Amino acid sequence: MEPMAVFFIAMMIFVVTLFLKMPIAISIGVSSLSALWMSDISPAYMAQICFTGLDSFTYLAIPMFILAGFLMEAGGISKRIVDFAMSFVGNITGGLGIVNVLACMFFAAISGSSPATVAAIGSMMIPSMVEKGYDKDFSGALTATAGSLGILIPPSIPMIIYAVTAEISIGDMFLAGFAPGALVGGALIITVYIIAKKRNYKGSGQKFSVNNCFKTFWSAKWALLVPIIILGGIYSGKFTATEAACIAVIYALIIGLFVHKELKFNQLVDVVYKAAITTGSVIIILGFATVLSRWLTMAQIPREISELILSYTDSRLMILLIFVVMIMITGMFMETAAQILIYTPLFLPILVQLGVSPFHFGIILIIGTELALVTPPVGVNLFVARSITNTTMVKLSRAVAPFLVALFTVQVFLVFVPEIVLFVPEYFKKKPAGEVQIEAPHIPEAVQHKVYKESDLGEGT
Repeated sequence: MEPMAVFFIAMMIFVVTLFLKMPIAISIGVSSLSALWMSDISPAYMAQICFTGLDSFTYLAIPMFILAGFLMEAGGISKRIVDFAMSFVGNITGGLGIVNVLACMFFAAISGSSPATVAAIGSMMIPSMVEKGYDKDFSGALTATAGSLGILIPPSIPMIIYAVTAEISIGDMFLAGFAPGALVGGALIITVYIIAKKRNYKGSGQKFSVNNCFKTFWSAKWALLVPIIILGGIYSGKFTATEAACIAVIYALIIGLFVHKELKFNQLVDVVYKAAITTGSVIIILGFATVLSRWLTMAQIPREISELILSYTDSRLMILLIFVVMIMITGMFMETAAQILIYTPLFLPILVQLGVSPFHFGIILIIGTELALVTPPVGVNLFVARSITNTTMVKLSRAVAPFLVALFTVQVFLVFVPEIVLFVPEYFKKKPAGEVQIEAPHIPEAVQHKVYKESDLGEGT
């Protein structure tokens, strides 16, 4: 059977199993197994690739960052971050909502996980907002959306997955996330302020005080040091992203147990259990998606799709906009890791040919998965927020609409202005001038052996 025919049948199986409400990992596994069977490849290949594909030192960062996030939540770090943000903007119109966004941005720079950010900040902010007269659906929707910054602001688990798949530097990918993360945070703050003005949502009632700001800063100093230690160590070359994740776990343990003393030894089993469950769900998806990604490469599906798309248009902007629409639709049904592992080998080769930086495409992809986290019916963040607010998914889905518009607007804006994404990586680039070979096993032969120069990072902007 022709590879493209196999591809379309496998994708139909994937969609059908999703609508049958099978877990996303099982849907990917069934469609991957179907593709192998129709291609006369032994099913044993799936087991082999699931194992070898996950046998990566870099992937060890995923369980470590997840564990660090849960330890920091239990160790009182999130509470101190909220108090610090509250001291600055808590008293202005919509202040509690703005504090919610800022606290999520701070915690995102620590945890690397979106659901963990929603759970940590939402458990404190949502009850406080409702008590001050904020609508609980609005509060839950805002927390779910702001929590999605956990995958855009470094360190980010999905960024690690994308960087490994695209064969690019994790550190540079992290650098590319800072400016877009600040832009999304700013868009959410503006949205909160506009809605708060219309609904007359007040602040905390606590007057601004320099002394209070300093006091909360001093209380949160250990929490605020986390991103400096983690990211500073990575960018200075002292340790890798995986080693940074391990250091984050050790740091969280020391601060929670011996400094804040809010994390107890008898809580560690429960914390590790939660982290293991979360890690397991991610790893299963990674394993099956890796099989599908390998089959796509072997069957040269990316090249076929590349030729098909380029036969209609060679405009990188048009292809990026097509991708934005596609990921917005499929994000309603697909989990973050699955989207990254499927879309990267399909679209990155085409866009690299047209001069688009892999960092630019990566950020557009990550923001697309952010939208998926707050889009029903598979929006993970919405389910976490619903468990805190005790409201219905229908009401929460309606309340999240303005924030989805804000996210989508930023995503489209970054399509047209890639300089915002590329400025920070270019500024901190430490590699010597000259040529840098980018190995890309997931990229078609037409571009697989291309040599990129330093100036190519921003080519096509």
